[in-house]
Amino acid sequence: MAPALIETPQDSTAEKIYIKDQRQDGYKEAFAQGPKTTNYDNELKGVGKHPPASYPLYLPVWDNEKDIGGKYPPLEPFEAYEHGKDADPSFRNLLKGATSVEDVTANIGAEVKGVQLSQLDKAGKDELALFVAQKKVVAFRDQDFANLPIQEAQDFAEYFGPSHIHPASGAPKGFPKVHLVHRSAADTTAKDYFEERTNSITWHSDVTYEKQPPGTTFLYILDGPAAGGDTCFVNQAEAYRRLSPDFQKRLHGLKAVHSGHEQANNALSRGSIVRRDPVANTHPVVRTHPATGEKALFVNQQFVRRIAGYKKEESDYLLKFLYDHIAYSQDIQARVKWAPGTVIVWDNRVTAHTAILDWQDGQRRHLARLTPQAEPPYETPFEESSN
Repeated sequence: MAPALIETPQDSTAEKIYIKDQRQDGYKEAFAQGPKTTNYDNELKGVGKHPPASYPLYLPVWDNEKDIGGKYPPLEPFEAYEHGKDADPSFRNLLKGATSVEDVTANIGAEVKGVQLSQLDKAGKDELALFVAQKKVVAFRDQDFANLPIQEAQDFAEYFGPSHIHPASGAPKGFPKVHLVHRSAADTTAKDYFEERTNSITWHSDVTYEKQPPGTTFLYILDGPAAGGDTCFVNQAEAYRRLSPDFQKRLHGLKAVHSGHEQANNALSRGSIVRRDPVANTHPVVRTHPATGEKALFVNQQFVRRIAGYKKEESDYLLKFLYDHIAYSQDIQARVKWAPGTVIVWDNRVTAHTAILDWQDGQRRHLARLTPQAEPPYETPFEESSN
């Protein structure tokens, strides 16, 4: 019998804390993008040694909300369905055409060649959800996602859940549900960033301030530097398992406040827009995956602001330990390299990731993310025998 869910009611203080506190402390994006940092002339025509953007239809705009007359409304709650629970664990539909399936490390990650994601049937998609939940992150090579009509790529992802509309990022014209990661050719914002910071590492899980954060998530490359710009991932389930049983037990029942207010303020400070009012929500510090039953840490330095019910010093002390544990555990991390045609799929519920800003020669980095939402995070009771 499956363990009973622990109720995690909404902390009514979450919004009050961050409506009043509009600081940008603790939030700084290494890959800042906005209307003022996107040089469309350079992107469409090229500049110097840098060619034009390979996929101009994917160039970011910040005015899609004009089509609805203003800001987007709050996200609507929905009943999520976990397709990984329907999967054949042999993955015979997903991997039947695979020419290569290799683990990236012993604890996280896989690389698959010979499988075309866009051609998967329902059974293959169900198995994809479970395969990614087990491997945490999977790099599929030689994919056609970037060459599909944008609507077709979006429809593929929406099998796994309703598409998230990012409150502040750029999106392709007419496709606000596609989140873009974009650094223009000859861009110089990295120089400004490193005047304030010594490195670009920002471990996070995407938009965890939402009531129903993403699950199975897709990111595909459009343009990238010849070297650099990799993405690192960490296995948050293994991070939980590495803790002592007594410490694990102490974390159960705790909730953390996740806030999107700082992200909104950061966007406005660089001349960008906020297309939906920011929110804050509380989620369990330890969440359970609905398909695998794994427990995983669900905290990240970019969006978590405090442990609900703890005093500031108590919260800071515990969160610093968890953040350090996640960041320093290189034996449960994987660094995934991008190549043309790559689609990286990860489970946002049981991983964190960080981009790496390590190239300084002005090459364009342009990626598109499809971000299906999943269930509200929940936890199941602590079970020492299962760890």
